[in-house]
Amino acid sequence: MQLSFSFLATVGFGIIINIPRKGLIPCGLVGTLGWAVYLLVKDYGHSMVLANLLAAFVIGISAMFCARMMKMPMILFNIPSLVPLVPGGQSYNAVRSFAFGMNDQALDYLVQAGMIAGAIAVGFFLAEFVSQVYFKVISAKK
Repeated sequence: MQLSFSFLATVGFGIIINIPRKGLIPCGLVGTLGWAVYLLVKDYGHSMVLANLLAAFVIGISAMFCARMMKMPMILFNIPSLVPLVPGGQSYNAVRSFAFGMNDQALDYLVQAGMIAGAIAVGFFLAEFVSQVYFKVISAKK
């Protein structure tokens, strides 16, 4: 159920930001794959930060391959696929806790949201780094 909704969320956001039609289904699959990795890592008892890092890494790698296959910019696959991973719940709870005067709890939520956002950024960075190294090695063999 969660995988189908992550697909719909990714495709829906892709429609909102005007991704070309031929890229919507691959974009949805990349988002679903990222969410599946997130669920698997989180279900095995690891932290949300590690789950987001690995999911963002998988999204970055699979977006790079989809972009090459579809001959489209990679960002068209990265941005919508990221939507299910965004720490909106933690951000909402942080603002809500600040509004109700629970500053300690609000700071906890704020730190969680920052760590998740940082993990997503590092995951994308690692994916870009791995893809650059991979294609340099492939081009060196030719």
